[in-house]
Amino acid sequence: MKSVSLSKVSRRFGPVAAVREISLDVPQGSFVTFLGPSGCGKTTTLRMIAGLELNDGGRIAIDDVLVSDADRGFFVPPERREAGMVFQSYAIWPHMTVFDNVAYPLKVRRVRGEQLRERTLAALRLVEMESYAQRPATALSGGQQQRVAIARAIVFEPRVLLLDEPLSNLDARLREQMRYELRGLQKRLGITTIYVTHDQEEAMALSDRVVVMHSGSILQDADPESIYFRPATLAVAAFCGSPNLVPARAHRTVRADDGTVRVELSGDGWQGWARCAAPMAAGTQVTVVVRPENVTIERADEASDEHRDEPGLQWTGTVEEAMFRGARRTLGVRCGGLLLNVDAAGDTHLSVGDRLRLRIDAQRTWTLPEALDGPRTEALQ
Repeated sequence: MKSVSLSKVSRRFGPVAAVREISLDVPQGSFVTFLGPSGCGKTTTLRMIAGLELNDGGRIAIDDVLVSDADRGFFVPPERREAGMVFQSYAIWPHMTVFDNVAYPLKVRRVRGEQLRERTLAALRLVEMESYAQRPATALSGGQQQRVAIARAIVFEPRVLLLDEPLSNLDARLREQMRYELRGLQKRLGITTIYVTHDQEEAMALSDRVVVMHSGSILQDADPESIYFRPATLAVAAFCGSPNLVPARAHRTVRADDGTVRVELSGDGWQGWARCAAPMAAGTQVTVVVRPENVTIERADEASDEHRDEPGLQWTGTVEEAMFRGARRTLGVRCGGLLLNVDAAGDTHLSVGDRLRLRIDAQRTWTLPEALDGPRTEALQ
């Protein structure tokens, strides 16, 4: 069952098209994240679902109930859409107690007496804030305010929960903790949730599906692993993580025993095999996505020939950069015309000037039929 449905939804601000005819179906009970850089249209889309922005094109439905149709001039106001919203700033009312903040959505729906008290305390209990019910909102930490904002959004049992970068104001440790708590709460309630973030790791950790947006359009809508390991475009690949994007030329394509498709490639002083989605014509200019964490590293003078004939890619090069990052050490390895970033364990003793052999299995690569001008590309801007 579709919980939220968008059909060719658009929004313009003067000459600027913030959202461009996007269509999307969000299944009942799922956790879907809009992921993209600032200005890509993700927050505008969320606000149109909530009714805080008026779509000037297309249709929006919640639980198969039409809430907005631009062509007919039909628009259901926010308070009648039964959508709970958590803002980036939390929007906690400072003159109210925690209890009164959470109870407010029930009061405006004319819930009174013992029912109001029980439902408010139940919502606070879900976010482990029941003992703070009578505390002034101004006496809360950022993490506590975020919990109160979530309790207020779910207390009236909305059809859909909408969250606009709710963790961005928290420190790194608390943000990590709240991810697990938020995902656990969503699973327990079974509530359809649409989440907005520019943080790729956050999107991967929380979501059943990730919708990558850029310039008001949807570039890819898939599960987190597909987005990361099988990006649909170079723009998606570059935005999710920090991959090496290696230009190459396709020669021939074969189907492997495991059912995957592999393409034979060559580049500047190298050749090998990589994985792809579909056969590619010989001579096609392509780009290979090589994730730094998937590359096997060996010292060139100690490297064995055991894996030399296995399908995949190999390079030999010299370490030009080495950056210690705690759990891992990121190396910049010059391989002819390529500068490849690879990750080693943090306690690996490698330094500038060391000669290395780099190897990656074909199954851990991904090839896109898009040409790249140079050895790397920038992420979405």
